[in-house]
Amino acid sequence: MSEEEIKKTIFQLLKRIAPETEPSELMPEENIREALNIDSFDALQFIVAISEKLKVEIPEEDYGKTTNLKSLVSYIQNKTK
Repeated sequence: MSEEEIKKTIFQLLKRIAPETEPSELMPEENIREALNIDSFDALQFIVAISEKLKVEIPEEDYGKTTNLKSLVSYIQNKTK
């Protein structure tokens, strides 16, 4: 899966969770939750949705590795190799 395909999926899922935001405007190093004002429940829903959509298991101890766009894309790419 390419970086662009992963980003497209991330943006679609974030838009569902935070419809009033523009996820595609996120900077690579920007904290996703803070930038989009997502609470912890919605953040968990987002991680679960990513796991299901991309068929990537993200254990709870790895949630800290998925806080910004750059690290999340990298994490998913490493898991899908």
